Amino acid sequence: MPAAFPSIRGRLDQAGVLISGLCAVHCLLSIVLVGVLGLGGQVLLSPWIHRVGLGAAIVVGLFTLALGAVRHARYDNLRLGAVGLGLMGGALTVDHGLVEAGLTVLGVTLVALAHIRNLRRRA
Repeated sequence: MPAAFPSIRGRLDQAGVLISGLCAVHCLLSIVLVGVLGLGGQVLLSPWIHRVGLGAAIVVGLFTLALGAVRHARYDNLRLGAVGLGLMGGALTVDHGLVEAGLTVLGVTLVALAHIRNLRRRA
């Protein structure tokens, strides 16, 4: 059973990086497609897409970053991830728009970096 734990944790870190990346791409691409081209505003900028995706990213981030901190007994990475998760949580509290996108992109970038650091420590 102990051998399965690092494998699951590694997969969750990989999922965290993927979800964080998808959040950032969604935010940036939505701004470009809607703002510049006027395309897809009804779907791409829908608040429910943001809330569901960001909520999933926060849950995965909390779980995997905490596991990584316990496993490596290093909490600097957890602090980096906590700042990112805080920014992501803040994005859920503001109106849908540029401020929300900025908080989300900055937050998911920090969380993705924390996940990548977890993966590198695992290797």
